[in-house]
Amino acid sequence: MASAATAREVINTYADIAQAAYEDSLASARKLKESIGTLVAKPSTETLAAAREAWKAARVPYMQTEAYRFGNKIVDEWESKVNAWPLDEGLIDYVDKSYGTASDTNPLYAANVIANTKLKIGGRMVDTSRITKKLLSETLHEAEKIEANVATGYHAIEFLLWGQDLNGTGPGAGNRPYTDYAKGKACTGGNCDRRARYLTVVTDLLVDDLAFMAAQWKPKGAARVALEKPDNEALTAIFTGLASLSYGEMAGERMKLGLLLNDPEEEHDCFSDNTHNSHYYDVVGIENVYLGRYKRIDGSMVSGPSVSDLVKAKSPEVDERVRKALGETIARMGALKQRAETVEAYDQMIGEGNAEGNAVVEAALGALIAQTKEFERAIAALELTSVKIEGSDSLDDPTKALSKKK
Repeated sequence: MASAATAREVINTYADIAQAAYEDSLASARKLKESIGTLVAKPSTETLAAAREAWKAARVPYMQTEAYRFGNKIVDEWESKVNAWPLDEGLIDYVDKSYGTASDTNPLYAANVIANTKLKIGGRMVDTSRITKKLLSETLHEAEKIEANVATGYHAIEFLLWGQDLNGTGPGAGNRPYTDYAKGKACTGGNCDRRARYLTVVTDLLVDDLAFMAAQWKPKGAARVALEKPDNEALTAIFTGLASLSYGEMAGERMKLGLLLNDPEEEHDCFSDNTHNSHYYDVVGIENVYLGRYKRIDGSMVSGPSVSDLVKAKSPEVDERVRKALGETIARMGALKQRAETVEAYDQMIGEGNAEGNAVVEAALGALIAQTKEFERAIAALELTSVKIEGSDSLDDPTKALSKKK
């Protein structure tokens, strides 16, 4: 008879999966960098399409790492560099007239750094003639302490590859032409050389940031060292991540809020219409952590003693309930993904008056809420008394969330 898994073995598996998933995210980002290099060197319909596909592929392993947020301080303090959203895209590049030219809450709402070699930031003039890593990451990103000033990460790259999605809740994603990167008179949108420079630099930054985080999960890396605490504290971190991503972040901020507002700007991958995949791989990542296994991009498996093993040792019934809830969430999110790929995009599903599409989204977020309740049972079974689950106004105080509608 096999001996029962120890908490320390489970924690080690958790860290091993994180290391593998962040390494895969880094490898995928490097492939994205190659595709973007080709696009910039030889702009064409084909090279733009290849760069877009590389961006979508890079999202698959990264989204599976999000279960490591909320419970790990090092991840939380870093995450906004790579996945901050939504963003005021006028900070970066040209936008449609419907976007407007000013915002009461963001003086850099339409700053357009690509078109301007000087910008007033924080009351002083800043030289933006050279687009560098430092300019993007230290001067522009979250400038004036405004979260919507997103200058780095996946979504800045997404905007530069797709452009704005001007279709509202109608069909179609962003449709930036490859000629926005063309040389000489063929250039559209103006400033093609600076746009190419921005895209190159922001992608280099993404690679740098992912390399940093992958290193933190290696043996003796800071993220692993931070888990060298009493077992219950490390398990608290694990369940804080699982439950908070399930409830407040996914069911709430990423799904329910968009439904309440019927607002396509509240979808995660809003320029590319890739939100269904981001949501799906988030829930795969949650399941990975609980079951203690991760399928790498090369097809190999990382696995070991799991959170499920610990819960089962305390209460087989609770473990079975959690597993069933996880399966239901995967199924509901899989149905959402299939609909997005065969019927209509996610931003259409959340549109006002789309009863069928709304119901598919509601079913998936309902499964996430139910899953969170089962995590709470598991938390109780393991006697973890310090888990604090992130909430969301859209779930806990819908009236307050609705007040955000303009």
